[in-house]
Amino acid sequence: MADTTADRILFRLKTRGPQAIAELGAAFGVTSEAVRQLLVKAEADGLVTYEDRREGRGRPKRLWRLTETGHARFPDRHAELTVGLLEAVRAEFGDAGLDRLIARREAAQRDAYRAETGRAGTVEGKVRALAELRDREGYMAEWRREDDGSLTLVENHCPICAAAATCQKLCRSELAIFRDVLGGAAEVERTDHVLAGARRCAYRVVPIRG
Repeated sequence: MADTTADRILFRLKTRGPQAIAELGAAFGVTSEAVRQLLVKAEADGLVTYEDRREGRGRPKRLWRLTETGHARFPDRHAELTVGLLEAVRAEFGDAGLDRLIARREAAQRDAYRAETGRAGTVEGKVRALAELRDREGYMAEWRREDDGSLTLVENHCPICAAAATCQKLCRSELAIFRDVLGGAAEVERTDHVLAGARRCAYRVVPIRG
């Protein structure tokens, strides 16, 4: 997408979730009225919608978020072709053949991730390397350290979402890969899941104190 304020607003809604007009204006150094006009146009195009959320007393807070059409503005890695191939494999070779295909993909991905994260000597370093890998693959990934010492890996976009919806073993495969790459040094759990209705996928990584 072109690097305009409107596109940056859509990107922020994608990566940060629902936002108020004032928050968007402060983020990009423009007036609330300018943001409002851009959001009204994006709403007319079907890209955004809003909800009024009450927080304590006073007027409800209006939060803007992407619609399904808005999410579709971000790449989904040849979704129709991938879904078609998965369905063809299942029709031709059955579920067992599809399982073998996913297992082969998982093995190749695991080897690549191990090679890249193996240079890091700590769990935090491995999570950082993993986030960089996933970001390059189109997942808009980032990570952060939490106050309790755990780490959070966030994927703000799923470039294989359509394929994963068709074959959810792809998602289970990725969780298994993360656990394997981080080895016995950390526990990994998925805390947010796009296919379960969340706006993103997120993983909590807890280093094991030895």
